Amino acid sequence: MGAAMRRIQAGNALSAFGLGFTVPYLYVYVAQVRNLGATTAGAVFAVFAMAALVALPFTGRIIDRRGPLPVVVAGALLASAGAASMGLTSSVPAAVLSAALLGAGTAVMQPALATMIVWCSDVSTRTRAFATQFFLQNLGLGIGGLIGGHLVDVSRPSSFTLLFSIEAAMFLVLAGIAGTVRLPRALSIRAAIPGNAEAKARGGLRALLGHRAMVQLCVLGFVLFFACYGQFESGLAAYGTEAAGIAPAILGTALAANTAVIVVAQFVVLRFVERRSRSRVIAAVGLIWAVAWLVAGYAGLGHGSQAMATAAFVSTYALFGLGEAMLSPTLAPLVADLAPDSMVGQYNAAFALVKQLALAVGPAVGGPMGAALHGPYIVTFVLFSLGITVLALRLGKRLTPVQDRPSVVAKSRVVAVHKPTAPTAENVASVH
Repeated sequence: MGAAMRRIQAGNALSAFGLGFTVPYLYVYVAQVRNLGATTAGAVFAVFAMAALVALPFTGRIIDRRGPLPVVVAGALLASAGAASMGLTSSVPAAVLSAALLGAGTAVMQPALATMIVWCSDVSTRTRAFATQFFLQNLGLGIGGLIGGHLVDVSRPSSFTLLFSIEAAMFLVLAGIAGTVRLPRALSIRAAIPGNAEAKARGGLRALLGHRAMVQLCVLGFVLFFACYGQFESGLAAYGTEAAGIAPAILGTALAANTAVIVVAQFVVLRFVERRSRSRVIAAVGLIWAVAWLVAGYAGLGHGSQAMATAAFVSTYALFGLGEAMLSPTLAPLVADLAPDSMVGQYNAAFALVKQLALAVGPAVGGPMGAALHGPYIVTFVLFSLGITVLALRLGKRLTPVQDRPSVVAKSRVVAVHKPTAPTAENVASVH
């Protein structure tokens, strides 16, 4: 990694570290510590998501016109203000306003950081760069959550104020680091994007919606996020406690297993993924997640011992982690490689918007099903996972060889870089 990429990755890891201090405890803090009730806590999560949905449609154009650096700095400052005010909140309006600031700030940083990584990489290095980002994010979240768990005390609101203060400070660190980055804007391979010139001329949402491969990737992304991240803390948690009889404490163990698999497997998986077709890797993730949902089905519907049910439930989260480790070096680089040079920010923002929509719809659908309709819940998400495989294989037919398998570029560059031989009389004669 160059100096710019190292700083981007360090800032990203530190901001994730700060988030880890508060993410697991936000509901308890609002509902119980500040005595604002479960309804207010639910409203805080809803506002958090809505603020992201409102901010993201404008983010892409700003990134492409002004560059990602100002957006990262502005987003980090906004998120820092939201975190600091959340730590001091004592009323419903203050909690809602803090959630809006925090949600909008963290949302706009995602596509901006992704664009910075794109500008500091090329097709042959982008896969590893995004895998590193995902690895450091999960490591930061895990360490932050672990330390936060030892600092938090429900009987002392000041302990939560400390956690949110640390989070706010980490966002300020990210803003400071981002302000020192000097971006060497890398050019993508134009030959890999059919109709690139036309897309540039048309611009905006019209160009994106006219790009069939990107539209298919967005549909695939929605299904991916809906079937996995949209269920972690809602439907799957409700299913585990209601159908499988999992103790609430085991939910933390399951999430820890998910993070552990990602951290341990990321770079082992990367060696496998970066030499293979992206569409087929995503298709394989669909199959792995289908198995994960079947294992979850055994946990809740298999009528085995409680120990077996618990082991199966934790294994479900671990299998999801394996799939996530395969996706991290695949999805984000593919979005970047599909984007025309002048629209990288808009493509990243559009994909982030799709993710936010899935995270908003996922709990609303999965929560009630996981709590009450145990059998249909498992069947539904097994089918969604198999749908991922089908959609991925269909997407692969629309990708160019470079977009689907970037290792082709790396190999061609190795072949192209050679030591020229000294001209001989025979070579000169043959030229003439």
